[in-house]
Amino acid sequence: MSGHSKWSKVKHQKATTDVVKSMAFTKAARAITIAVQEGGGIGDPVHNFHLRLAIEKARDVNMPKDNIERAIEKGMGVGDSAIEQIQYEAYGPGGVALVIEAATDNRQRTVSAIKNVLERAGGAIGGPGTVSYLFSRSGILTIPKGSHSFDMLFEAALESGADDVVETEDMFEVYAKVAALQEVKRLLDEHGIVIDNMEIFMNPKTMMPLPDDTMIKIDELVEHLSNLDDVQHVFTNV
Repeated sequence: MSGHSKWSKVKHQKATTDVVKSMAFTKAARAITIAVQEGGGIGDPVHNFHLRLAIEKARDVNMPKDNIERAIEKGMGVGDSAIEQIQYEAYGPGGVALVIEAATDNRQRTVSAIKNVLERAGGAIGGPGTVSYLFSRSGILTIPKGSHSFDMLFEAALESGADDVVETEDMFEVYAKVAALQEVKRLLDEHGIVIDNMEIFMNPKTMMPLPDDTMIKIDELVEHLSNLDDVQHVFTNV
């Protein structure tokens, strides 16, 4: 079950500095609101796994408790306009596939901003199903190296229902189906395995090799898309 790390290639994280903190709070609040809405209005993270994930991400960027509570209330229908989650599919330079997840209260504003960034980079937005078939939604748990061997983690992950385990330079990556992710985490916790991050992401079924100059363009495109207020995540198949 060991192999090539896909997570390290598709994730895109921004440092929480003073410059980006406001944006980080906005994105975290919208993720919380969406999690409550998609969880049928359940505002208790104990009974809403996606909400628990969203709250953990909000705490990672030091979002105040009051902000978290307001975002939960908004998802339960308290307050102003509703937020909805939309997935856009697109092509970038070199034919790279992109899946762009956004949370917005204004679809027209969001799609216009995304199209503008794509066109400036030589990319284009596509219709539903254009590239999504190249990805599968997956869960991942990251575990720092040091306290456990790969063999021990491998065995525990198999018993817990994980699909794959990958060893990288500085961590272990445990992949699991989204529906099984919560149970895998619970069972690994019981083994005393410390998990430092848990995500749900679009996992590319195959990776696309690119020359260095095109890779630079893709990195810049992903950064510009991620800088848009409404964009939550950007995934690629490179």
